[in-house]
Amino acid sequence: MKAVMVSRGGPPDVLEYKDTPTPAPEPGQARVGLKAAGLNHRDVWQRRAYTAPEANILGSDGAGVVEEVGDPEHQQWVGREVVINPSLYWGDREDGPGPGYQILGIPTPGTYAEGVVVPVDNLVPKPQHLDFLKAAAIPLAGLTAWRALFSQGRLAPGETLLLPGIGSGVAGMALMIAKKAGARVIVTSSSEDKLAKAIQQGADFAFNYTDESWEQKVREMAAPDGIDLVLDHSGEQTLPADLRLLRTGGRITFLGATTGSQLILNLREAFFKQVHLIGTTMGSPREFRDLFRFVEQHRLEPEINHVYGLAEASDAHRLMEEGRQFGKIMLEI
Repeated sequence: MKAVMVSRGGPPDVLEYKDTPTPAPEPGQARVGLKAAGLNHRDVWQRRAYTAPEANILGSDGAGVVEEVGDPEHQQWVGREVVINPSLYWGDREDGPGPGYQILGIPTPGTYAEGVVVPVDNLVPKPQHLDFLKAAAIPLAGLTAWRALFSQGRLAPGETLLLPGIGSGVAGMALMIAKKAGARVIVTSSSEDKLAKAIQQGADFAFNYTDESWEQKVREMAAPDGIDLVLDHSGEQTLPADLRLLRTGGRITFLGATTGSQLILNLREAFFKQVHLIGTTMGSPREFRDLFRFVEQHRLEPEINHVYGLAEASDAHRLMEEGRQFGKIMLEI
């Protein structure tokens, strides 16, 4: 089969489109003939830092058709259109993954390929209203947003959600899901184009954080109490403002550190405001199934920014590194 392989760390040009053996599923596994794969920032970080002695396949997001299973018990999956849950071997607890947890796509061979082998338990039927590209755009970012909003963030209808740095995959999914769940959503960005697109996608208010008065504007729109929940993927540069804008008893779910991971925190402000600061990433099998039930119920369709062919994965990575996209960058297989 054809796949996009990485054998050394470096810029997008290190990705190689080449032949590799088609994997065979073992008992409890299925091979999915992939029709689409989605890019995530995790792929970029894995590519840059790759040091393993053998080449491997990037990619956590994928959708396709089950071609083969490893045992007769799961034969009913063959021929079905599916979406892959990239959260592998989560374990039995809902509050966090177990010691064997992995994310699909290095060290496990991922979805930048014509086929991938995954546990049967990680398959869900593809929603009928979505094509393969839109279905494959959801898994990693959608699951991460779902857990951050509900399991960890306890978002309720009528509450106000702040999404700093709109334009990322997780923030875009969170906007789409939160609006259908009945929340008010305020977004920020330094890009007027991304702010305009967020308003088109349903955001109630959008502010440019290069404007010196942006915090005051957010505070006015979040009145009378303040922000109920912040979903933050930026870290160092945004969490101090999150704390200032949060209402007493409010929550911050944080899941990334794209602007830095070291932070000087005003603890007095945090404990006097009874703030809940909650780390989160990915999610459980139950949460993945709940996410796709919600997607089907509300007929949600993710925003896709650009579609490349599988052989053009290097170009797709260059676009992601530029950071100008609003919505998902996809590979059509």
